Amino acid sequence: MARDDTPTTAPNPGRYPRPPVTLEEAERVWRELAVEALRPEAKPETVRLAVVAGLTRSTGARYGDLLRVRAEDLDLGPDELAGRGRVAGARATGEGRVLVRHGKHRTPRRHRVPGDVVVVLRHWSVVRTELAAELEGSVPRALLLTVHHTHDNGTTVSSGLPITRQGLVLSWRRFVLRSNARQGATRPPLPTRFEQVRRAWVEAGVTDPGVVLQEK
Repeated sequence: MARDDTPTTAPNPGRYPRPPVTLEEAERVWRELAVEALRPEAKPETVRLAVVAGLTRSTGARYGDLLRVRAEDLDLGPDELAGRGRVAGARATGEGRVLVRHGKHRTPRRHRVPGDVVVVLRHWSVVRTELAAELEGSVPRALLLTVHHTHDNGTTVSSGLPITRQGLVLSWRRFVLRSNARQGATRPPLPTRFEQVRRAWVEAGVTDPGVVLQEK
């Protein structure tokens, strides 16, 4: 029997010794990032992190799953265009769709994306194009790109290139340090592992289980 890579399956407690944050704390993370991402002065890194949080909240995807998402896996079109795209289908007004390949078996699932996440994704689409503008050749297919010149394993990486898992880890940690410094006296500190936030959404049933697709 083929393994089911559905992201809504509760993890084995023995595998994840660190408990998830509360659902209230996870929702606060999403609201904070979504608001910050849409401010005129928002940094590209903040917009990208809001995309990561929004897609995780919508699909239950882990970092590795998100790194496999391509720009063409998104369908953010208006309701009247439903059914024309590769990941389209019947939807509520304002909703989008995303195709995520889950787990080591890369099981393709089509998930609904709420309207508030669609707004952030549309903004990221603009930022993403600007980041890749200076690259020679075509824009990378990966949805998540680097936002500035960084050093990854000793190598200089330009903005606009597909980001690595380590890049996402460091980006989340930078946000945690800033957020905890600003609000640490008024709420519990955020964990340095985003997995503890992801599990809060998955275990509360917030994520859309999606529909398994047969990729061509």
